[in-house]
Amino acid sequence: MGKLTANIDWLHRAPHASGLERIEAYFSGFGFDPHRHDTYAIGHTLFGVQSFHYRGSQTHSLPGTTMVIHPDEVHDGWAGSEEGFKYRMIYVEPALIQQILGGKPLPFIHNGLSNDPWLHRACQAFVQQLDCPLDPMQEQDALFDLAHALNNASGISVCRKTFDYQAAERAREFIHSALGRSITLDEMAAHCGRDRWALSRDFRLLFGTSPYRYLTMRRLDLVRNLLGQGQSLVDAALIAGFTDQSHMTRQFRSTYGIPPSRWVKMLGR
Repeated sequence: MGKLTANIDWLHRAPHASGLERIEAYFSGFGFDPHRHDTYAIGHTLFGVQSFHYRGSQTHSLPGTTMVIHPDEVHDGWAGSEEGFKYRMIYVEPALIQQILGGKPLPFIHNGLSNDPWLHRACQAFVQQLDCPLDPMQEQDALFDLAHALNNASGISVCRKTFDYQAAERAREFIHSALGRSITLDEMAAHCGRDRWALSRDFRLLFGTSPYRYLTMRRLDLVRNLLGQGQSLVDAALIAGFTDQSHMTRQFRSTYGIPPSRWVKMLGR
């Protein structure tokens, strides 16, 4: 990317691709607090040691492996060596994986790291040229390979439970249509024609997070877009439907591990 890494933390966001985000970042020491997001975080450490806590263990990512952080799993990050660490990551909505796998439980990599060569190649297709936007057909082909590589690398044969994928997908679409107002699980269940607790269970299984968490994340997506366009923190918070800036900041930090002010600074805004 042509950026210097002399003890200055930075983050670069690639041109937008539908349903996923691509970044490259460098941290000289401390990276981010424990946090969780409702997407897969899949990527490669380019140099240094990328250390993080994941599911009760301390893990170290080195060049050559593939990190796979499952949706809604808490993790943090820091440099495991004096040189700091640089990495490239893609954040993929579980809904995209579901559209390809056809409503299976989400693939899961238990320790957050994989040496699977198919998965490494599938990820590389997204992160090797971040400055170039992906051609739509190229992106769709790469997503197909990534979904099946994830499913293969999970190595687990899961017994199929009874669930309603179509109802869960209708619930997801309903959330997108109602970002600017308060909604209830009962309202969503009535819209989908499904018992509210069955719908909540199916949503978590198929999309990796709860309906309310999914709603919050879509609002945070809007906040980041607004901040990237130069909006103030308070205006971005209110436009996205948060009660105030403090509410948004708490949600932002618990999701991304850094406060929004630091995120904006790392972007060079």
